[in-house]
Amino acid sequence: MPIFAPIDGISEPRTFSNWQLAIFMDGKVIGVGFQKTGTSSLREALKILGYRVKDTTPKALIPILKGDYPRVLKLIEGYDALEDTPWYYIYQELDAHIPGSKFILTIRDEASWYKSVARHIGDLRAAHHEWIYGRGKGLPKDDEANTRRVYSTHNREVIEYFKDRPDDLLVLDFTQGDGWEQLCPFLGLEIPDVPFPHYNKTAGKKPQKRGLLKRFKFFRKRVKNATKIWYIDWRGYW
Repeated sequence: MPIFAPIDGISEPRTFSNWQLAIFMDGKVIGVGFQKTGTSSLREALKILGYRVKDTTPKALIPILKGDYPRVLKLIEGYDALEDTPWYYIYQELDAHIPGSKFILTIRDEASWYKSVARHIGDLRAAHHEWIYGRGKGLPKDDEANTRRVYSTHNREVIEYFKDRPDDLLVLDFTQGDGWEQLCPFLGLEIPDVPFPHYNKTAGKKPQKRGLLKRFKFFRKRVKNATKIWYIDWRGYW
C-alpha cells in the first residue's frame, strides 16, 4: 500500500488506496490519443484505479474555438482525468492551464486505426470531426490520406512536445499487450488485482441492422450535428 508523509498535523504516516491517491494528486491525467486507439480501455482502467474520468464532451468545442478556456476548465471541474474528444487535441493548452498533469498517448497501427475510425464515424458528420480532420473532411472514409496524415502528425507532435519531459508522457499500445505494468508505475500506483480492461474489440463482430428507433436517433443526431456545423460556420469560429 502506498504511504504518504504525515499531513494535517497527523504525526504518523498514513496509507492510502489507489482511489485516495488519485484524489490527492496534483494536476490531472490526460489522454492524448485519438479515438479508436484504446481510449475506452484507458477510461475503464483509470476508473478502476479510482479516477473520476471525463470523456467525450461535444459541448466543449465552441468554447475551445472561441478560446474561452475559463469555460472549458469549468466543464472539467470535479474530474481527475480526461480522455477522448476533444481533450487529446488541446493537450498543449491543458498543459499550460493545468500544471502537474500526466499525459498518456494511446496508439495503434495506423492502417488498422484508419479502418476502425472510418467505420466508427461512417456517414455521421460532426462538428468536432470537422475541427480535427479539417473543414469538409470530417468523414474519414472519404479521405484516407488526410485522415492518416492528421493521425500520424498528431502522434509525432505529442512525442516531440514532451521530448524533454519523459516523466510526463506515457505511450501505450494496447494491441501490443501494454496494460497495468506500464500504466500503474507511470501514475505511481499499485497494480490492482483485476485483469486490465479491453473494450470495443471489433474483431469478429457482425454489423447490426438499425431498427426504426435507431434510425430515428441517427437522423436526429445528423440534424443536430448539421445545425452545429452551420452555426460555427456562420459565427466564423473555425
